[in-house]
Amino acid sequence: MSGNGGGAPWNPYGGQPPVPGRPPVPPTRRLTFGRLFNPFAVGRAVFTPSRPDRVHDPAVKRVQVVRTLVGMAAITWMLLSYGLAADADAVMDDRFAQIRTTLIVLGVTFPVAVAAFIAAARPPNRRLFLRRVAKPAGALLALVVTLAAPRLITGLGYVNEETDWTASPGRVVLLFALGAWLLWLAPFALYGIAQSLVHVFRTADLHETVPPLLATLLVWEVTLFDLFRGAYDTVPFGVRVAFTLGAPLSVTAVAMWELRRLRTRHGITLRGALLR
Repeated sequence: MSGNGGGAPWNPYGGQPPVPGRPPVPPTRRLTFGRLFNPFAVGRAVFTPSRPDRVHDPAVKRVQVVRTLVGMAAITWMLLSYGLAADADAVMDDRFAQIRTTLIVLGVTFPVAVAAFIAAARPPNRRLFLRRVAKPAGALLALVVTLAAPRLITGLGYVNEETDWTASPGRVVLLFALGAWLLWLAPFALYGIAQSLVHVFRTADLHETVPPLLATLLVWEVTLFDLFRGAYDTVPFGVRVAFTLGAPLSVTAVAMWELRRLRTRHGITLRGALLR
């Protein structure tokens, strides 16, 4: 980037120029044809941030992963301990139901929040963020399509319980093709869900301050939705309060810590991003 006429080079982060000693961003491996058969390699390319000039802070990444794992373990324990889920399959069904709810909420929140962020930015950052928004939007769309594809296939009537797979050679080929595709799709979807929870749909590609802000907004929206639909009503009051407020409060605390670390360690602020 060229300078802005004031001596110091213009920094798209809106903070200070890169600090020597900042942890380098891990190199992104190219997605070759052979790696397309690896669902984790494709998932990494689709769901993890890849902007080369972004801040990579290992401490933040560790806290995000721990927060995600602890939250999932705690909710699983509650579902099994209080009879809200009969077995592991029921737990998975409940988690996927909440993921669908989260995707619906995010599908509404994401464009509004991102549009507000971009509109609040001043040129030239506004144009810069508009160019960057494609990858986060693509990650969200990819996960929605991935989770909806199996149900869409059965819902359109192409495949059902009465399908005669031996009716023709073409049907046999279709059976094997669908089986191979589903074997590839399952780990891709699970990996995509995990990475989306940690990276908030790779919104760090837009700007480093967006993931903590969007995660906080999203988790409070989902909490309010759970309150209105009476989630966990059969759980003792104290436990219900702890689990209802535990998630948004912990995510908010981590988000505030992340924003503070970005400001104090890397010179990156929301005001600087918006050029305000």
